[in-house]
Amino acid sequence: MHPTAERVAAALRAAGAPGEVRELDESAHTAAEAAAALGVPVGAIVKSLVFTADGAPVLVLASGDHQVDTTAVAAVLGVSTVKRADADVVRAATGFAIGGVAPLGHPQPLTAVVDEHLATFPVLWAAAGTPRTVFATSYDELLRISGGTPAEIGAGR
Repeated sequence: MHPTAERVAAALRAAGAPGEVRELDESAHTAAEAAAALGVPVGAIVKSLVFTADGAPVLVLASGDHQVDTTAVAAVLGVSTVKRADADVVRAATGFAIGGVAPLGHPQPLTAVVDEHLATFPVLWAAAGTPRTVFATSYDELLRISGGTPAEIGAGR
């Protein structure tokens, strides 16, 4: 298993989660690719996205079938500006490349906001450090392991 996926598995175990990382046969850079590889609805895929909120990196965990409403995220965080982070900021903040960002296992804890729509799925799938690795979780466990604040932050597409 890739070292970053092993780091995620260790972080899951340290957080009291099962820590079972699954390696996919094909790449899952997008929520649609991950859903197809796993045979699950796109909405059950957790998109781990990094934004900057007044310049500071924040993690937004959104449902795969939602577009993130940055105005809603700004309101939840009490900031004036939320923008998508570039690849360098993503890697510096999370230790992962875009396409494999996990909701935990970052060098430093990140403020996180979690899409409430994810609660409608009994099993969620999140990236585990690479575009080919994922792990299953529940909404409550995702909130716990990410330290995230639940909020309505997206709209269906």
